[in-house]
Amino acid sequence: MNTNVNPGANANYNNQPQSAPILTVKDWLITMLIMIIPLVNLIMLFVWAFGGGENPSKSNYAKATLIWMVIGFALSIVFTILFAGAFTSAVYNNR
Repeated sequence: MNTNVNPGANANYNNQPQSAPILTVKDWLITMLIMIIPLVNLIMLFVWAFGGGENPSKSNYAKATLIWMVIGFALSIVFTILFAGAFTSAVYNNR
């Protein structure tokens, strides 16, 4: 039986999760400024979401924004098809 136990071996071990630095108001203002530039915003969202090494808050923001963009795009396609069908039906029924 091995009784060689070193009680101080884990003295420096910290089981608390490492917290990321909090983004400042300046960081968020720059992020919002980038989001109003067409195409750059889409590229940066992918970089922030999946690039790695980014602040977890900004990464989660980018992922959530991309999800909302996909939902919005899908809904716009559905509504376009519905309204196009209704318009086409109205035009051909009034002849």
